[in-house]
Amino acid sequence: MMTIDSLYREEDGRVLIEMKLSSVIQLFNTFDPAPFREKELDSNAEHYIVEIVKDFPGKTEFKIVFYLPEGTYDTKEALDIPKAIRAHFEYKTLTQRRKFRERYIFGQFALVVGISFLAIATAASLAIDRYYGSYALGSLIATALEVTGWVAMWEPVTVFLYQLWPIVKERKLYEKISRTEIDIRPYQKDLAAAPEPLTVCQKANP
Repeated sequence: MMTIDSLYREEDGRVLIEMKLSSVIQLFNTFDPAPFREKELDSNAEHYIVEIVKDFPGKTEFKIVFYLPEGTYDTKEALDIPKAIRAHFEYKTLTQRRKFRERYIFGQFALVVGISFLAIATAASLAIDRYYGSYALGSLIATALEVTGWVAMWEPVTVFLYQLWPIVKERKLYEKISRTEIDIRPYQKDLAAAPEPLTVCQKANP
């Protein structure tokens, strides 16, 4: 039976994330005016790397290998690829940390508001039920206030139970990729041994 492990080669106990490029610039967003090392990684390349890492258990170790044509794999731009990749995912990590902090602060605010409103709504519901509970309208209003009070707690509960942890998971994923070893190799050296099809970043050269 085919498993996810059988789809990728391994080297020194690490799963290889392999990408074949026709040029260095193919790996980056050509519309990004930033200097080379600070350029934004092409979305297709980022998606490919992230999805492979997600497919494996958290303890799996990886090595990212880029294949370039002879004469280009040892140029200054090619040798700067590892730094650029790490910088990209370090930035993504910082973005997730900022996102977590913003959602956490919002969750705290929503929790205070929710609890306060729940307390007021509950007190009002009890008061109305005590004095007007014998009337159908009074009973309806008391019930509506109680339900509304609990509905106000939905937002903080959603933030703390469902929104924060995916952000933490994503941040750890980016941190792991930013620490992954990256190797630049020529076509002829490794392509003969690589399984087909070898991944190619689909992007037209500018």
